[in-house]
Amino acid sequence: MKKIVFAVVLLALTGGGYWIYQVKATPPSVPFAKTTRQNISNNLSTNGKVEPEDYTEIRSGVQGLIERLGVRQGDTVAKGQVVAELSQSGLTQELQGAEARVEQSRADLSTLAAGGRSADLAEIDGNLTVLRKQREEAAVTVDTLDRLVKKQAATAFELREAQDAVSVLDARIQALEKRRPVLVNKGDIESVQARVKEAEAAVALAKVHIAQNMIAAPMAGVVYDLQARAGTYLHPGDLLGSIGKVDPMRVRVYVDEPELGRVAVGQLVRITWDALQGREWLGSVEKRPTQVIALGARQVGEVLCTIHNQDHDLIPGTNVNAFILTQVVDNALTIPKTAVRRERGTGVYLLQKDNSVKWVNITTGASDALRVEVTGGLADGDVVMLPSDLAVHEGDKVIATFQ
Repeated sequence: MKKIVFAVVLLALTGGGYWIYQVKATPPSVPFAKTTRQNISNNLSTNGKVEPEDYTEIRSGVQGLIERLGVRQGDTVAKGQVVAELSQSGLTQELQGAEARVEQSRADLSTLAAGGRSADLAEIDGNLTVLRKQREEAAVTVDTLDRLVKKQAATAFELREAQDAVSVLDARIQALEKRRPVLVNKGDIESVQARVKEAEAAVALAKVHIAQNMIAAPMAGVVYDLQARAGTYLHPGDLLGSIGKVDPMRVRVYVDEPELGRVAVGQLVRITWDALQGREWLGSVEKRPTQVIALGARQVGEVLCTIHNQDHDLIPGTNVNAFILTQVVDNALTIPKTAVRRERGTGVYLLQKDNSVKWVNITTGASDALRVEVTGGLADGDVVMLPSDLAVHEGDKVIATFQ
């Protein structure tokens, strides 16, 4: 019985050892890919911010409380359209007071032009009427006394007294008649004319002050970066917002310092916006950066790009994704990016005719999201190993599977 058990165990150990040997002797299955020829585009992917190509700021010229805000972010406005109205106490009363002074001064000027005040003229005319009536009566008395003196019915003294009375009345009448022209002199008219001009200037100034409370759009365009709100108190020079034209638009693209050497004026640019999935806007690089600045933890150059925005869907101030087409290679020899390794420089594991793998150093060129151009080290039809969970070393035999 013991011999039988020993034989069974020995047989099992022998079979297991042979199975293990067979397993170890079988090459592992590893994924591979062939080199292919295709056009490859090298895109620099980053982010940016949209701004109008032509824009201006809206600023307050006076101080006051925003009583009414006539626009919202994204509104299209015409040049001169009221954007906001400020409330400033006392301006209406200032205008009304100046207009009242104008009316009074003009009335005074009309009075002087007519010869003086009507009350003064009426007083002179009334006094002249009385004096002339008295003179007529005095002249009748003189005539009567003159006849009586000739008849020796009156004395010469009485006649002289009557004649003196007429002379006195003549003098008073002449004095009143001379008073009428001097009621108004040149200096009086000039003084009142000056008051009219002063009052009219005060009216114009009050209207200017009121107009300054109406903040108008300095140009036609789209309102963006609107910081003001109804009820906000503004000081002279305070910023309300900005207005700009939205087609074409400018994108300030932030390119990391190591990538700036790949950017050139005229390169194609593609813009996407997360808020409008599936949409894209095309344009070109307009200007390379003149300096490197800090953007958070990044050191970037601001590349200015011009894009088309015919539908006005892209709004100023939005953060967008930017893709600059820095290089295009036609009929390039390419392999998957995942096949490139950094073990002994840059290289790949190349499948040999005997199904073993060999390390080959390569040089690369343009690349996109999935593939990279091989400019040296490989040829058409070569097969390179892709990443695998199995550990494979140079010279190992493998079973190639293709994806």
